[in-house]
Amino acid sequence: MYRTKADFLQDWTKSSTGTLDVLRAVTDEALGQEIVPGHNSLGWIGWHMTTALGYFTNLLGFRLSALKSLTQPADASAIADQYARYADEIAQAAEQFSDDYLLEEVDVHGAKQPRGAVLRMMIDHQTHHRGQMTVLLRQAGLTVPGVMGPTKEQMKA
Repeated sequence: MYRTKADFLQDWTKSSTGTLDVLRAVTDEALGQEIVPGHNSLGWIGWHMTTALGYFTNLLGFRLSALKSLTQPADASAIADQYARYADEIAQAAEQFSDDYLLEEVDVHGAKQPRGAVLRMMIDHQTHHRGQMTVLLRQAGLTVPGVMGPTKEQMKA
C-alpha cells in the first residue's frame, strides 16, 4: 500500500516503463501468440493490461481519456501507444495526490480500501500480466527486455 505520493510515483515510473518496454517488444505477427491453443494471447494480455488501468482509476475516482474502441487493436504499436498515454495520464494525476488522499478509503466491490492499496493492486496486476507476456515473447522467438534485471541474453552480451 502506498502512503506517500512520492513512493507511488517512484514505483509507477519504474513499473510503467518496464511494462512499456515489454509492450514495445511485441510485433504484429506475435499478437496471437498463446501459451497453448485457446488461452490468452500476447495481444489480449497487452490490451487487457492497458484497459484495466481505467478500471483501477475509476475505483480511485478519476477517469482516463476515452478509448476510440474497446476492441483490441490489430497493431502492436497501437496497444503500446495507448498504454503509454494512460501511464502518462496516471503519472500526471498522481502529481496532484496528497498523502492524505492515498489513505482515504474507496469502495472496491463492497469493501472499503485505501486508495494507496488500490494503486498497489494496479501495479501488482500489471506486474502479473507483464510476467506472462515475457514468457510468450520468448515462445514467439522475440527479444525479452530486462525489466527486473538483465535477461539471459543480456548477461551474455
